Amino acid sequence: MSRRLLCSLALASLVSLPLYGDEWSRYWPTWRGPTGNGVAPLAHPPLTWSETENVRWKVEIPGLGLSSPIVWEDRVFLTSAAPIGEEPPGGVTSSGPAVELEFVVLALARDDGRTLWRRVARTQVPHEGHHGDNSWASGSPVTDGEIVVAHFGSFGTYAYDLDGELLWATDLGDMETRRGFGEGTSPSIAGDRVIVNWDHEGDSFIVALDKHSGEEVWRRRRPDEVTSWATPLVVEHGGRRLAIVPATGRSRAYDVATGEEIWSLPGMTLNTIPSPVERDGVVYMTSGFRGNMLQAVALDRAHGDLTSSPAVLWTFDRDTPYVASPLLYGDLLYFVKRLDNILTCLDADTGEIVYDRVRIADVDNVWSSPVGADGRIYVTGRDGTTVVLEHGREYRVLAVNRIDDRVDATPALVDGEVYLRGRDYLYAIAVD
Repeated sequence: MSRRLLCSLALASLVSLPLYGDEWSRYWPTWRGPTGNGVAPLAHPPLTWSETENVRWKVEIPGLGLSSPIVWEDRVFLTSAAPIGEEPPGGVTSSGPAVELEFVVLALARDDGRTLWRRVARTQVPHEGHHGDNSWASGSPVTDGEIVVAHFGSFGTYAYDLDGELLWATDLGDMETRRGFGEGTSPSIAGDRVIVNWDHEGDSFIVALDKHSGEEVWRRRRPDEVTSWATPLVVEHGGRRLAIVPATGRSRAYDVATGEEIWSLPGMTLNTIPSPVERDGVVYMTSGFRGNMLQAVALDRAHGDLTSSPAVLWTFDRDTPYVASPLLYGDLLYFVKRLDNILTCLDADTGEIVYDRVRIADVDNVWSSPVGADGRIYVTGRDGTTVVLEHGREYRVLAVNRIDDRVDATPALVDGEVYLRGRDYLYAIAVD
């Protein structure tokens, strides 16, 4: 692939970036990267690695968290939930015996993995358990280069400066998740607002907090919504910021400044988890539990109830993801089937199939979301295998890489590095 094409793809990705400054595109400030689409437009990560090749450092992370690492300047931020004292039989990863936990926020040095600071946000016995494949620290932190926001759901939302000083904390209540599956949505930063979605089996809502104080700016009920785990996507369109939240009942877009509901659309499946992506004013929303749905919505046509609206440009109802969010790289949309290693690639403009039902050999079940950089696609399976594919209209495997850890978190791509979080370790992968 030519460098001219790579530059064009990078610029296309940058069109949809929030207006946070030039540094935003270099780092990995949210779990879906600087574009919100899973793409790092300025990164050039390694092609190959293993336990003995291109691992700059590998550090053990206390406790358990399935949250993804984020990166800003010389620091990596992540969250975990660590038991105090002896673990009960079966550990703390299941919905079994309750145990007191420390909800922890960590900052590690990019150069050597040393802990720069460790903050215990809260110590508490959880009020409910979680699915055996979930954790009590599954929501990823987010930063805008000024603050780091860590959201533990029922266990509080916390803002720190980059040196670990607590700026504010707020408690939004206790969630009651479907079948006790546990929590997992991540917060979003939108200018001077922090957006938190709170879909559960009780009274669901979405709330905007003041970035500087943590005080509520607005709160909107989400009537009849059940538990979902999707992170709000913040986009700039038509001179305003929108927070877009897919959900089982109705996907909705809100004006970040006022909380006004701009549009809504039914059609997602139960247990909506994947986060949306956006390019050139078109938002793509997916879900894949007990059904399949992908909807492409044109923002310049979207207002009010979009049922049967021309704002819905196209839909796709086959092989959509259950947990992993889609990757939108240039004009190509990639996603895996349900929890499997079956890959589909669509033309984002038309919805036409580029290739589909391709089995990614060597990869086990995929919970981590695919990411892209430097003309490559990185797909990581739960067994610690990452297959690197060529970004383009033909399926081509470039490399197969393995580590000795189970991986559910999405990798972060920054400069010439991959930050890969397993169940036990955080890896910094780079060609030094």
